[in-house]
Amino acid sequence: MDKYDQSKKIGLLGGSFNPAHKGHLEISIAALDILGLDEIWWLVSPRNPLKSTTTEENFIDRFSSAQNQATDPRIKVSDIENKFGTTYTIDTLEQIKINMRDDHFIWLMGADNLVQFHKWKDWKKIANTVPFAIFNRPSYSRKLLESVAAKALKNVRVPLEQANTLYSLTPPAWIFYELSQNPLSSTEIRNNNI
Repeated sequence: MDKYDQSKKIGLLGGSFNPAHKGHLEISIAALDILGLDEIWWLVSPRNPLKSTTTEENFIDRFSSAQNQATDPRIKVSDIENKFGTTYTIDTLEQIKINMRDDHFIWLMGADNLVQFHKWKDWKKIANTVPFAIFNRPSYSRKLLESVAAKALKNVRVPLEQANTLYSLTPPAWIFYELSQNPLSSTEIRNNNI
């Protein structure tokens, strides 16, 4: 039995989840399928450094919102950043890799996040820590492909046909899944009380 038979393939979807919505669920279900994942962890951030609307005070509401939307048993809502005491994605990923050495992780994000990925702390180090999968958001495909990160990482983009091998690739490696089309965003839901 080799190490791939014993380990789990886990997708990590980090975010504010302010609130969680069907778009998060759609991305997760697609990721489970196309990436061949065993499970997905929704990493509810205690405080997102790029968003002033997330506070530790509203963390319980955001966590509860994620639990309500995570209707597939393979999706685990996690407060691991609270447990690790981390704020930045790179710090969380490093702790996960140290503490769960036998498992394989893929970072999941919407196209809107890749557009601003170059603003994240140590974004190039993140790209070199775990493979990642980008999921389309309506009106973001073009912006995504023109983004700083997409241009910097264009030579390590993996064809979608190889998505189920992404977990085994040495980072940097990424795919872009263009078929997801859910237009929901947490900001729009908050602003319009959808």
